[in-house]
Amino acid sequence: MAKFQSRHSKSKHRLFSGPLRLLVLIGVALVAALVLIPRLNQILDLSSQSSSTGNSERFYLPALGSLPIYHKRHYSLAYSEQHEQAAWVAYELTVEHLNARNKVKRSDYFKDDFSIVGGSAQFADYKRSGFTKGHLVPAADRNYSLEAMEETFLMSNISPQKYHCNAGIWRELEEQTRDWARKERALYIVSGPVLESGLHKIGRNKVSVPKYYFKALLDLDGDQKAIAFLIPNEKSDQHLREYAMSIDDVEEVIGLDLYHELMPDQTELKIESGLDLSAWRFDEERFRRRVGKWNN
Repeated sequence: MAKFQSRHSKSKHRLFSGPLRLLVLIGVALVAALVLIPRLNQILDLSSQSSSTGNSERFYLPALGSLPIYHKRHYSLAYSEQHEQAAWVAYELTVEHLNARNKVKRSDYFKDDFSIVGGSAQFADYKRSGFTKGHLVPAADRNYSLEAMEETFLMSNISPQKYHCNAGIWRELEEQTRDWARKERALYIVSGPVLESGLHKIGRNKVSVPKYYFKALLDLDGDQKAIAFLIPNEKSDQHLREYAMSIDDVEEVIGLDLYHELMPDQTELKIESGLDLSAWRFDEERFRRRVGKWNN
C-alpha cells in the first residue's frame, strides 16, 4: 500500500501522464478533425467548381478556347464575362438519370454562382426585363438528386429567353431530348446561346440577350449518330425538324469544335458531317400541343 501511495504521490506533480496523456492527445486530435475537416470539405467543394478539377464527363468537352471552364459536379460550362452567361454547357444524359428513383422536386431557387471569378449574372438582372430565366442544362435532366437539380439553378446556367421560346419550342426540344436519351440509353449534350457582338443587354450586369440557341446531341451506342438544332429566341409554330442540322453546320455557326476529344478523327468526320432525320423520331403530339397550347 505504501508503494502505491508513493507512485501516486509522484504522479501529482505531472500535468498529464500515462493513459490520461493518451486520452488528451486523442481528444485534441478529434477536436482538430472536427474543425479542419469541414474546412477541407469546403475547399474541395470550391475546387470542384474550378477549371483545374475534374469530373467523369470532362473528356468530351468542346475544344477549349479563351473562356474559363468551370466543372460543376454534374455538368461543365464555359463562362463568358462579356455576355454574363455560359457560352456552352456540356454533360451526359443517360436513361439511368431519367429513370432514377426518388426524383426530387424542382426548387425554382435561383442563386448567384460564386465560383465564377468575375461574378455571375444575378437574379435581379432579369427583374422587369421582359425575359424569362432559361435553363441551358434543364432542371428535369438533373432531378435524380437534390444537389444535381439545384446546380441547374445557378445563374451561370441561365440565359434570357423570350417567354414563348422558353415555354414553347425550347421546352419541346428539352422534352424531346429526354425521350431520345431514354431510347438511345445515353446522349452527349452540348448546348448554349449563340453569342455575338451587338446583342441587347439587360440588368445592371449587362446580360446579353441571344437571338439563337443551339443544342447538339451525340449518340455513340449502337448506330452512331448525331443531330443539332439552332433555335430562334422567339415564338415558333414551325416543326422542330425545320431547325435540325448536322453537327458540322452548327459548329460553323458557333465557331466551336464540340466533340473533338470523344471520337477518332475519321469517325468524327463521318458522324458530324451528315444528318439522317429518319434516325430521330419526333413526337408529333407534343408538336401539336406546343402550337395549340404552349404558344398561346
